[in-house]
Amino acid sequence: MLRHQLLLIYRTFKKYKTSFFINLVGLSAGLACALLIYLWVNDEIQKDKFQDSSIYQVMVNEITSQGIHTSADQSALTAGGLKLAMPEVEDAVTASPTYWLAQTKIVYGQAAGVKAAGKFADPNFFSFFNYPVITGNTDQVLKNPNGIVLSEDLARKIFGSLDIIGKEVIWRNPEMKNETKVQVSGVFKNITADASDHFDFVLPIEALFTSAPIYKEWNNYGPSTFVSLREGTNIDSFNAKIKDFLASKGVKFRKMFVRKFSDAYLYDKYKNGKQHGGRIDDVRIFSLLAVFILFIACVNFMNLSTARASRRMKELGVKKVMGASRSALIYQFLAESLLLTLISMFVALVLAELFLPQFNQITDKSLRLVFDLPLLLILATITLFTGLLAGSYPAFYLSGFNASTALKGKLQFSSSAIWTRRGLVIFQFTLSVILIVVVLVVYKQIEFLQDHKLGYQKDNVIYFEAEGHVKNNVVNFLTQVRKVPGVSQASGMDRDFLGEFGSTTGDFDWENRDPGVVIKFQNAGINDRLIETLGMQMVAGRSFSAQYGSQENKILINEAGIKAMGLKNPVGKIFRLWGKDYEIAGIVKNFNFESLQLEVKPVFFRYEATGSNRIFVRLEAGQQRKTIQALKDFYQTYNPGYVLDYRFLDQDFQNQYVAENRISVLSRYFAGLALIISCLGLFGLAAFTAERKMKEIGVRKVLGANEWNIVYLLSGEFMRPVLIAVVTAIPVSYLLTRYWLNSFAYRIELQWWFFVAAGLAAVAISWLTVGMQAVKSAHLSPVKCLRDE
Repeated sequence: MLRHQLLLIYRTFKKYKTSFFINLVGLSAGLACALLIYLWVNDEIQKDKFQDSSIYQVMVNEITSQGIHTSADQSALTAGGLKLAMPEVEDAVTASPTYWLAQTKIVYGQAAGVKAAGKFADPNFFSFFNYPVITGNTDQVLKNPNGIVLSEDLARKIFGSLDIIGKEVIWRNPEMKNETKVQVSGVFKNITADASDHFDFVLPIEALFTSAPIYKEWNNYGPSTFVSLREGTNIDSFNAKIKDFLASKGVKFRKMFVRKFSDAYLYDKYKNGKQHGGRIDDVRIFSLLAVFILFIACVNFMNLSTARASRRMKELGVKKVMGASRSALIYQFLAESLLLTLISMFVALVLAELFLPQFNQITDKSLRLVFDLPLLLILATITLFTGLLAGSYPAFYLSGFNASTALKGKLQFSSSAIWTRRGLVIFQFTLSVILIVVVLVVYKQIEFLQDHKLGYQKDNVIYFEAEGHVKNNVVNFLTQVRKVPGVSQASGMDRDFLGEFGSTTGDFDWENRDPGVVIKFQNAGINDRLIETLGMQMVAGRSFSAQYGSQENKILINEAGIKAMGLKNPVGKIFRLWGKDYEIAGIVKNFNFESLQLEVKPVFFRYEATGSNRIFVRLEAGQQRKTIQALKDFYQTYNPGYVLDYRFLDQDFQNQYVAENRISVLSRYFAGLALIISCLGLFGLAAFTAERKMKEIGVRKVLGANEWNIVYLLSGEFMRPVLIAVVTAIPVSYLLTRYWLNSFAYRIELQWWFFVAAGLAAVAISWLTVGMQAVKSAHLSPVKCLRDE
C-alpha cells in the first residue's frame, strides 16, 4: 500500500514538474531560513542557562535629575551586607564587570605580553558560579591577594602548559594605573559559547581594594553583586524587602532589587526604572519572521495545488467512483505534501550548511548543525507542521467535490474559496511590504547615525595605550609626537573616549545648589589639547592648555552638566569636587561619547598631565599611511620593546552599532527572501486564474480582443490583492518602525516616501511576476483556449 502511494505521488510530481519545482524552491528556502533563525534564537535564549537557577543579580534604580537610572553598580559591601541581613540569601559574591580589565596585558618574563580581559572577584567566585577550576583548589584560588587565576587558553598562550601553579606574571592595566607582579594560583576551564560573559583571568577582590579602597564604602559603587536565594523565596516579596536596604546604610535616592541572572542577557534594557525590552525584542521579531516566511512558503503550496486542481479532477472522480473514500483522498494529498516537505527539508539542510559560515559572520556567532536529539525533534516538528499546514487546504477542499462534477471536469470555485486564496496573497505581500519598509528605515537610521554631528571629529584619529617609557613620560612623549610629520594634534586621557567614562553622584557642590537634586556626572582626567585633538568645541571659556600656567585647579563641564546644575554665567565659578575647589574654566559643547540611543549625559573633565592611559593622535587627511609608518618608527625608538598597537576612533564608533548593523543586513536578506517566495505564490495564483479563465480568453480573442486587453484582464485582477496588501502594510510598518526608532535618543523622522517606495516596489515586482504569466496566456491561440480537451 505504501509503495503504491509513493508511486502515485512520484507520478504526480513528474506530471506537474513546474508546480513541483516552485513548491520545492519555496519550501526549501523557507525551511532553510527558519532553520538558521532557529539556530540563532536557540543560541540567544540558552545564554547563561547553565548557571544555577537560584542566582540573581542585584540591581539599583537611582533617582537623578535626568530620570531613573538603572544599573548593576554596587558597593563592594553589598554582598556581605545582604547575606548578613537577609535570611533568604544563601550565598553572595562581588565581581567587577569584565570591561574594567578588558585592556589588560599579562606579561611573563621578557615577552611582550598577551592582551586579555578579566575581573576582580570574591574568594567564593568559582564555587558560586559554574566555572570549573581544572588546576588548583576551587575554594582557595582567590584567597591569596597576590594570586591570579588564568583560563585554559590564556595559560597555554603564555606558558604552553597547565602545570603553572606558583609561576609569576605581571598584570598591567592602564585604566587601573596598575602594574603588579602576581603568582598563578589556578587555571579554570575555558568559558563556553553559551555564556554571555567571557573573561580570561580572575584577580582577588582584595587587589582592587588595595588600589581603590573607596569601593568598600556604602555611598560608592562600581562592582556587581550576585546572590543565591534559598528555595521557595518569593521574588516580589524579596524585592519589596530590600528596596530601601541602602537607605538604612545612609545612601539616599537608590532603590535596590534583584533580577534573575540568566535573564540579564536577553532583558538588558531599562527605562525609568522598568524593564523595557533588550535582546529579547530581536529574538521575538526573528522568531515571528521565521514563522511568517514558513507560512508564506506553505501558502505557495496551497495556491499551486488549487491552481492545478482542474487538471486533477478526473483523477479524483475516477477514484471516487472506484470506491475511494474522502479520508483516503485527504490522506493522499497530505502524503504528497509531507513527502514534498521532507524532500524540501533535506534540501534546506544542505542550504543551511552552505550558508552557515556567512550567517555566522553576520551574526558574529559560531553556530553549527549538530544532529542531536533536540535538533532532530525540532526538524521533525517543523517538517510535520509545514507538511500538514501546506497540504491541509488542498486536501480538505479538493476532496470535497462530488464524483459527477469531478468526472465532468466542471470545476466551479466559490467566491469564498477565491477570496481565501487572495487573502493568503494579501497576507504574503503585507509582510513583504512591511519588511521593505523596515529595511529602508533601518538603513536610513544607520546612515543618519554615521553622518550625525557628534560634537567631535572621529575621522583621522588613532589611539593607543600608554605603556613602558611612554607611561612614565607622557608630557614629553606628547611634545615629541606633535613634531612627527603628518601629526596635526596629540593628547591623552585616563580612559577610553567612547562609552561611559566613569560616574559619580556626589561629593560635589556649587553656588546655590539644590541639595534635593541628584546629578550623575560622567568624568575623566584629560591632558593638554585633548579638546582640540578630538575636534570638540568650547561654547564659553577655554580648554586646558599649558600656556595658561597651572591647570590642576581648573575644570571643564559640558552643556548638559551646566543645564542640570542650573548655573548662570558658570565660567569662573567654583565647583567643589571631592573636598577640593575647582574653577570652571570652560563649557564644552555637548558631544555624544555614548551610543546615539542615549541622551548626552553631564560630564566634567579634570586636568591630569601625567595620568593619561590613552594617547590620541589626529592625522592630517590624505597622509594617514605615511604618518602611521612615521609614528611606528618614532615609537620603536622612544619606547623600545613595545609595538605601536593602535586603533582608529571611527572604527570604535562603528562598533557601537554592531547590533543595528546585523539587524539591517539580516532584515535585508529576509525581506528579499519573503518577497521572492511571495512572488512564487502570486505566480501560482496567476496560473490558476489563467487556467480558470481559459475559455473566457478564447471567446474574447474571437470577438476581437488584442493581447494587451488580455494582459490587462488578467493582471488587473492580481493587482487588487497586492494594493490591499500595501494599504494594510503601511500603518503596521509605521507602528513597528516608530517603536524601533524610539529606542534612539537621536533618530530620523519617518518620511511618507518610505512607505510609498515600499508599496511601489511591491507593486512593480508583483506586476512583473504576473505579467509573465499574463503575456504567456495572451499569446495562446483561441483554438487551444476553446477546446474542451
